[in-house]
Amino acid sequence: MGFLPVNCCDMLKRGWKEPDFVYVCGDAYVDHPSFGAAIICRILENRGYKVCFLAQPDWKNAKSFNVFGKPRFGFLVSSGNIDSMVNNYTVAKKRRSADLYSPGGKTGFRPDRADIVYCNKIRELYKDVPIIIGGIEASLRRLSHYDYWDNKVRRSILMDSGADLLLYGMGEKAIVELAEALESGIPISEITFIRGTVYKTNDISRAYDYITLPDFNSVKNSKSKYAESFMLQYQNTDAVTAKTLVEKYNEGFIVQNPPQSPLTTQEFDDVYSLDYMRDYHPMYKKYGGIPAINEVKFSITSSRGCFGGCNFCALTFHQGRVISARSHNSILEEAKKIISDKDFKGYIHDVGGPTANFRIVSCKKQLKYGVCKNKQCLWPVPCDNIDISHKDYVSLLRKLRKLEGVKKVFIRSGVRYDYIDYDKDDTFLKELCQYHISGQLKTAPEHIAPDVLEKMGKPKKEIYDRFVDRYNKMNKTLNKNQFIVPYLMSSHPGSDLKAAVKLAEYLRDTGHYPEQVQDFYPTPGTLSTTMYYTETDPRNGKKVYVAKNPHEKAMQRALMQYKNPDNYDLVKEALIKANRGDLIGFSPKCIIKPRKIKKENKLI
Repeated sequence: MGFLPVNCCDMLKRGWKEPDFVYVCGDAYVDHPSFGAAIICRILENRGYKVCFLAQPDWKNAKSFNVFGKPRFGFLVSSGNIDSMVNNYTVAKKRRSADLYSPGGKTGFRPDRADIVYCNKIRELYKDVPIIIGGIEASLRRLSHYDYWDNKVRRSILMDSGADLLLYGMGEKAIVELAEALESGIPISEITFIRGTVYKTNDISRAYDYITLPDFNSVKNSKSKYAESFMLQYQNTDAVTAKTLVEKYNEGFIVQNPPQSPLTTQEFDDVYSLDYMRDYHPMYKKYGGIPAINEVKFSITSSRGCFGGCNFCALTFHQGRVISARSHNSILEEAKKIISDKDFKGYIHDVGGPTANFRIVSCKKQLKYGVCKNKQCLWPVPCDNIDISHKDYVSLLRKLRKLEGVKKVFIRSGVRYDYIDYDKDDTFLKELCQYHISGQLKTAPEHIAPDVLEKMGKPKKEIYDRFVDRYNKMNKTLNKNQFIVPYLMSSHPGSDLKAAVKLAEYLRDTGHYPEQVQDFYPTPGTLSTTMYYTETDPRNGKKVYVAKNPHEKAMQRALMQYKNPDNYDLVKEALIKANRGDLIGFSPKCIIKPRKIKKENKLI
């Protein structure tokens, strides 16, 4: 066992004349199951395929893609763990100063729109080799989508990349089916039958029982058509109920097959039992390593999927709403591997997933009938059929705490506070406070204004306040001095200056002062991004206020950090524009005080 070949010399040492697949990745090579590239490569290796890893090739030179020669079956291309545009740019569209997935955290190792650039360079070398794209960048751009950075609707990434096939979602099942089909001699153009894939064609006769989306020209030129198309996609993300989707272009059709079914517990366990090196490749040591490994090296993935329904999150499109969970034995075995690591200090950094305390499906009906198309599990109130229980998660955490060599097991991947609040059994809340946090719990109410929360798909403020009260009482009972740190978002669709002022007042009343503020980032594949672009709610067609002017967005951010003297002018301007001059003064309810200004040696 060892790292996969990263150069021709490595490949020849294994006695290979050619690889079956070359995996081209925008991230540095980290062989850890928190990295999608590592999972896909190890699955293929486990099935007997020869896989080489080409990390962060020089995209300006086509020859850098020819390190291993022509692969027998094809190139697998991914931008990495994060969309390359999100990785390269802040929400203000400024270049980021660091890249946690690159050597030494330095930038410049990956191009913008990495999937497109990599595929086109490969095609310069090989006109006939199959190219398959996957990962988050491809998954969320599989059909026409609004692109924040270009501020326009772009085509399916299959069109612009020149790739032959796209794997969306997590991809473990689809990659095996694809490899077996290619090995059996089926041309890539004939592989149109695999769930969880998207292909392009001039002939849609193979598409079965499909829904025709508005064509690309309509979506590009009409925001109402864009919203209509998005909702059809949004309602067809479940493996049980989803139908094939067809989108017409001038050049032909893009066909999205229904998603793969979520992994069973056994399948999930099998994925995490593979022989990962659990570290970055040694070639990066001289650069200071790969920063992204630091948080996940001693973390454990417990589950996948999320039924939380936050509208600004793309999980519905990528992992789906049905929860998959690993067995306790599988997780305990991984924990033992972590404990045996020479760098392990006794602290497991996380045991979770998209939402740490989701380890069971929200209702068992989903397994047979699929998730509800027009109804959420938790929002605006819990569904009558929801199964709210932390018993399995509590049991798992207790087993991990008992392992020899473990000092503490943290939960850092985020918990749904409303799910905890709806659970009338205090056991999880008690053990969370007693064993699994250190001084503070990070939660994500995101906002407090009702109209904004409704657009976000987040619980009402009263539910958050109730949870905070329970949390504080529990810590008092345990004689612990622990706090809550709320994650908050500015400029989400629905948030105007009045809503931002309400949030500032909430921060004043609760004594919170956020050190960092996150502007809403309109990334592909979310309902909130559709609201941002169309300025309507695609669920009902109603108008939505959207802050797009950079100056207004700066005012909303400043209101959340009104104590910062550098923000004074922005806060004052925002308060005046919101007709809240009453918050400028000396009373305890005021946010800022009048500023003293010298004029002709007099104070006014």
